[in-house]
Amino acid sequence: MKLRDVAAYIFLALVWGTSFVILLQAVRGFGWLGAASFRSLIAAATLFALARLNGRRLSFGTRWVPFAVVGSTTVAIQLACMSFATPLIGTAMTAILIGTTPLFSMVFGRLLGSERSSAQGLLGLLLGFVGVVLLVGFPVTQVTPSFVLGCASTLVASCAAGYGGTYASRAFAGVGSWEVTLGSFLFGGIVLLPLLFVLPVPTVPTPLDFLCLAISGCVMSALCYVIYYRLIFDIGATRTLSVEFPTTLVAVLIGALLLDEPLSGAQIAGGLIVMSGCVLVLRADNS
Repeated sequence: MKLRDVAAYIFLALVWGTSFVILLQAVRGFGWLGAASFRSLIAAATLFALARLNGRRLSFGTRWVPFAVVGSTTVAIQLACMSFATPLIGTAMTAILIGTTPLFSMVFGRLLGSERSSAQGLLGLLLGFVGVVLLVGFPVTQVTPSFVLGCASTLVASCAAGYGGTYASRAFAGVGSWEVTLGSFLFGGIVLLPLLFVLPVPTVPTPLDFLCLAISGCVMSALCYVIYYRLIFDIGATRTLSVEFPTTLVAVLIGALLLDEPLSGAQIAGGLIVMSGCVLVLRADNS
């Protein structure tokens, strides 16, 4: 990895590690569906405005299917599921389960024929599964239907992100990261927006809620995903998705130190096993 790539990797880990706290506040004000939908549309509008202001020419090509696929998976499903799960299981648990994303990336990479199978990769996948069982099965808090639902929702988000990242690395060859980010978030927001007629914003948002939503859309989505997709094109999908490891560490530290979120010893062990499994997958993919 070049120095520029390392700096971008660290930046994503720090910003996305703190994003769960911002996300939690935005969900309180706009609801999980509103937070995901408005965040997506704000991200797309931010990039379009910046492109117009600095005279950047955007070239999307004539293919809309890849934008729809990535917008539906990496944006709509991932953000909606994360927004739904975070209030149910807390920022730390959400971050740990999102850390399974590289495992799903490995699976989809092999299904799509872009990555070869190996014993080390399969061992990593098995370890990741064991770690998830420890995370979900041995929490400090009581296992309730809402806790299980939150964990399942987060795993769906990880699965969607793993597929979307792998698909994007194959489908967007020659397309700029600005275009990929803008088009994907626009499609993602459009997919989610009609659902607000069924699940409207539950309360009147406060100024703090608007601020957190704006940060989520402008910084943690628009800026970060431009960097994220550029890294995917430069160093590959699975290596880029490994940013979830340090992201998880940052999020867990924030959850434990600032939000007093408890974690059991088994869950801590499960988190370490998940990360160990992901490291094996990454080393296998790049050996």
